[in-house]
Amino acid sequence: MSVVDVERPAPPPVRTAPPAQRGVVAIGIAVAVVLGLAVVNAAGWKMLVVYLISLGLGLVLFHSRFGFTSAWRQLITVGQGRAIRAHMLMLGVAAVLFAGILGSGFSLSGTPEAQLQPAGLGVVFGAFLFGVGMQVGGSCASGTLFAVGSGQTAILFTLGGFIVGSVFTAFISPFIKTVQNIGPTVSLADTPLGYAGGVLFTLLIIGAVVGISLLVERRRTPPPIDQPPVAKGILRALRGSWPLWVGAVLLAVLNAATLFVSGGTWGITSAFGLWGAKILDWVGVDISGAPFWQNPENAAKLASSVLTDRISVMDFGIMVGALVAAALAGAFTLHRKIPWKMAVGAVLGGILMGIGARFAGGCNIGAYFSGVASFSLHGWLWGVMAIVGTYAGVALRPLFGLGNPKPSDAVC
Repeated sequence: MSVVDVERPAPPPVRTAPPAQRGVVAIGIAVAVVLGLAVVNAAGWKMLVVYLISLGLGLVLFHSRFGFTSAWRQLITVGQGRAIRAHMLMLGVAAVLFAGILGSGFSLSGTPEAQLQPAGLGVVFGAFLFGVGMQVGGSCASGTLFAVGSGQTAILFTLGGFIVGSVFTAFISPFIKTVQNIGPTVSLADTPLGYAGGVLFTLLIIGAVVGISLLVERRRTPPPIDQPPVAKGILRALRGSWPLWVGAVLLAVLNAATLFVSGGTWGITSAFGLWGAKILDWVGVDISGAPFWQNPENAAKLASSVLTDRISVMDFGIMVGALVAAALAGAFTLHRKIPWKMAVGAVLGGILMGIGARFAGGCNIGAYFSGVASFSLHGWLWGVMAIVGTYAGVALRPLFGLGNPKPSDAVC
């Protein structure tokens, strides 16, 4: 039988979403309001707008179940490329929107800054570590935040590892900087056509990736992806799962909104080192002498409230937004029993991602998403090396009690 004659498994049945958890919804909304008031008091109205954007990011990430870790794992294990194509839609829409903002040179906070980083050894090493870590840890940077917000307490181990790894990098930041600079900084918008040329180059790469994913699917015939519970009618907007393409478009729009309001792109992991330093300070351990915190700009952040740090505020907002979204969907749950192997894997994976993100100049959001949208070649290099790391991470997952999709699975 030829590949084209293989019959695909039937799609899984659609499940109805359980009732909303009204008490948890009320708590989530109360937390969102209190945190919003604290943010505007500490940092002003622009930061409040950024916080509101991040609440939207949390809602979108949860309702669309928009994943990065699972997308790469599904692609290499069973050839399922649907989520990768959703990535490409997200990147394409974001690139068009970023081109308009960056090309205009205007944002509400001054000249907008593209996320340009060297495409060199730092990205190669860091993104590989991140790819391994997200498979062993069970989540990426954005996934960690919305999973914690939705009550998946096992991911707290991953977040803890993220913080530990980020704190460690503060002591080796000169070495990291040296490694990062081994390679050129390349903007795809640096063409005679400017940002229009950057969009064209980006769309050509996106088309190639989409074509490759379709070819892989045709050759491997992957099983269908399990569908989360949905609500019917208008309630689906608040309680049910959203199509991946909706999540892709909305994430692109919200990242562009972040750039327009704050003058900077969406990122996640740079806040974790700050949180770790603050936590250590609270328990009497001062790491302000670490090389990273000797930089005047970083020292100022360490001396200030976390509510004045844009990335921290956005991370908090994503978790709260996911909390409200999960409760509306009746899916908020606290996992009390966590196998020790899984906990160890989560911590180790988080540490690898914390270190990898700093070497690579960002995570799946700051380097991959925002980097590609900013026309930085390092964003594409990050994605390639994260896939390479995913191969190693997938091989290690069984050691920590984690399974992988198989071609014979009914769903993946």
